[in-house]
Amino acid sequence: MEAKIITIGDELLIGQVIDSNSAWLGAELEAINIRVTEIRSIQDTEDEIIKHLSELTGKTDVIILTGGLGPTKDDVTKKALANFLGVELEFNASILEQLTALFKRINIEVKESHKTQAYVPAGCAILSNKMGTAQGMWMEHNGSIIISMPGVPYEMKYIMENGGLEKLAALNNGNRIFHKTIMTAGWGETMIEEKILPIIDALPPHIKVAYLPGLGNVRIRVSSKSENDDSELTATVDQICNSLGNIVYGFDNIRLEEAIGAILLEQKLTLGTAESCTGGNVARMITSIAGSSAYYKGSIVSYANEIKTDLLGVQSKTLEDHGAVSKETVTEMVQGALRKLDVDVAIATSGIAGPGGGTPEKPVGTIWIAVGSADKVITHKLNLTKNRNKNITYTSIAALNMLRKFLVGQ
Repeated sequence: MEAKIITIGDELLIGQVIDSNSAWLGAELEAINIRVTEIRSIQDTEDEIIKHLSELTGKTDVIILTGGLGPTKDDVTKKALANFLGVELEFNASILEQLTALFKRINIEVKESHKTQAYVPAGCAILSNKMGTAQGMWMEHNGSIIISMPGVPYEMKYIMENGGLEKLAALNNGNRIFHKTIMTAGWGETMIEEKILPIIDALPPHIKVAYLPGLGNVRIRVSSKSENDDSELTATVDQICNSLGNIVYGFDNIRLEEAIGAILLEQKLTLGTAESCTGGNVARMITSIAGSSAYYKGSIVSYANEIKTDLLGVQSKTLEDHGAVSKETVTEMVQGALRKLDVDVAIATSGIAGPGGGTPEKPVGTIWIAVGSADKVITHKLNLTKNRNKNITYTSIAALNMLRKFLVGQ
């Protein structure tokens, strides 16, 4: 089955509100084997709504509308639906009872404007919304299912999770699409595809692999259509992971810093950071994980050379001979962080993030990273672009990935 989404509201078109509903709907519908093939954002006028319904009805299986169901005059979706379907808006007593109970619970008086929420297009089925005043509506016309829901994300999700998705799935003969996302760091999507292409070429048509690249990482989404279970999906994921080896750090959108935290907890190790060019961004990523205080002790942001010497113990001669952006300096930064912060492992970064500050010998984008413990320090050089923000983000991810591989002995 195919679906098309129509989001209604001027606030979407002028950028005041971001359409998060369509992304959520796309993922949920895909899981029940309904593919979203188009998303439209339109003005909240009756003519516009009718125009787009006329274009889509009879040509697609499911049409989902979000927005325009409030009690004010600018909310015209119900009126447009009634006119399009050639029916009247009729009073629904059960909706008013639900609204009255809701308002009583929150100590608000039911006004005449609120009572308009109890009027719906004649013949529609109600999809209950206990999170707000606008109910979901299910209609069928000219071979298409039309579902209309409020634009408030948590209300829309409630309606779909409490009847809407189940009702749609029942129409699709119980077929499901199982998904698994493989999380990787360190390789680009081209390298990954070259490595696993023999596996992909041998897959049956109902198993699909997609690449979702990010800065410093790639998510590999494996999908399998099945009436029964996800055994084929699991076997495919295992094949891909075995082929890719240590670039795989987890599954299902786990963040790299979260995976590292789990390793540190398991190994009962503490972590500290010494940052120059990343300016505390590595620390920010680590501490964004709840419970990180169990393993992360702190950071020294040694942006200036005197902080590198005074707080981290980097030798002045090292800075004079090799410069702040060097293998030697980040090595001493890691060693200083281990001592000063009294931790088991540490990360250090130093580089020229840009857009200025480079030299012919060390152009913008030259970055050194070190990771180490009392027994061992490893270093790595990056040659990045002149985009400051991207350089900081990529360096932070690369540093965390170095730490992950260091911890598991790779």
